[in-house]
Amino acid sequence: MTITFVGHGYVGLVTAAIFADLGNKVWVIGHTQEKIENLNKGIIPIYEPGLEEIVKRNVKAGRLKFTLEYKDAIKESKIIFIAVGTPPKGNGEADLSVVFDVAEKIGKNLDSYAVVATKSTVPVGTNQKVKKIMEDVKPIYATFDIASVPEFLREGQAISDTLHPDRIVIGSESQKAQDLMVELHKPIDGSLILTNVETAEMIKYAANAFLATKISFANAIAQLSEHVSADGIKVLEAVGLDKRVGSYFLAPGAGYGGSCFPKDVKALIAISGNYNYDFGLLKEVEKVNHQAILGIVNKAKKLLNGNLKNKKIGVLGLSFKPDTDDMRDAPSVTIINHLLKEGAVIYAYDPIAMKNAKRIISGITYCNDSYSAAENSDILIILTEWNEFRQLDLEKIKGIMRQAIILDGRNIYEPQKVKDIGFVYQGVGR
Repeated sequence: MTITFVGHGYVGLVTAAIFADLGNKVWVIGHTQEKIENLNKGIIPIYEPGLEEIVKRNVKAGRLKFTLEYKDAIKESKIIFIAVGTPPKGNGEADLSVVFDVAEKIGKNLDSYAVVATKSTVPVGTNQKVKKIMEDVKPIYATFDIASVPEFLREGQAISDTLHPDRIVIGSESQKAQDLMVELHKPIDGSLILTNVETAEMIKYAANAFLATKISFANAIAQLSEHVSADGIKVLEAVGLDKRVGSYFLAPGAGYGGSCFPKDVKALIAISGNYNYDFGLLKEVEKVNHQAILGIVNKAKKLLNGNLKNKKIGVLGLSFKPDTDDMRDAPSVTIINHLLKEGAVIYAYDPIAMKNAKRIISGITYCNDSYSAAENSDILIILTEWNEFRQLDLEKIKGIMRQAIILDGRNIYEPQKVKDIGFVYQGVGR
């Protein structure tokens, strides 16, 4: 089958590459000439384990093509995916301007019949607006159906999640569109959820909001456990063993971030407000997450006797999670900026994300490795649970630090082992 993706960001590029690897001819439409030229050479703009090899393989095979032009790609394709960004506006609502601009361009270039499927995370009702835009501009002889096919990719595990998802959600308005979408997804295993467009739109927001709620619940329990001298990690471990609850996303830490949870929680709050429903639960989820992030700053201050001025702080991990270079809404940004306001001197290291971090975090020193960040530091703060940090020579770290203090914002170390080496150790919920 020939298909098109409009957008070569995280979702568009990963999904396009996988569908090409499954034997389809896949066009990817972008809007920046330099990026398109690089992609056609197999040079990708994001970090995702295994993705570069898949892109290069399918570009070489002629199954994956990147272009700036809509005409040829749209003309050939039976399915056209909209996979562009929907960042939050100041009021929390999703900015749909790019989605609507793309819809107009697709409509103008329709040549026969196609399914136009939105992969971007969009509020309920957006696909109907896309439909109206396209109907107003399409050639009279062209026909189309709309569909909503939300993605559920985890950065760092996106290839596996695309090929082996928990579920494939297809929302459509016609049997013809549904049949085409089901046919495309046949090689991919996962429970198939067939529904209307509005339900599919809602599923993505509901899923992300629930996961964000689990994280905030874990952080709230961790905070309370510290106050009452309980082991929050054991509490949450026991809770997670209940099959009705599950252990995923019950790990407390320095708060959630990334491209999905913060913006989707805000968007669902905004959507609710538009329908006169006060989603107070999600407002508290946001509040608890903010407390978890600032809690790292407060702990650092307490460990350094209430004064961060001129204290050298080593920070390990900048991306919002391991195995990605994504800095969008990363807790490290808020934490570091607050530490700087307190007068701290920051030396930071991340295995992958420093190039992106440099664009948004200034006034700090970026180091070549973990040991350089720790050298002469008064405290070492772990903000991302990269595996390489688990394997550090802590004896060496202790020997080069000014003060042997570790603030483990991701609970990657066994507290007693670290204390036995001679560190003052503080985790989250411990």
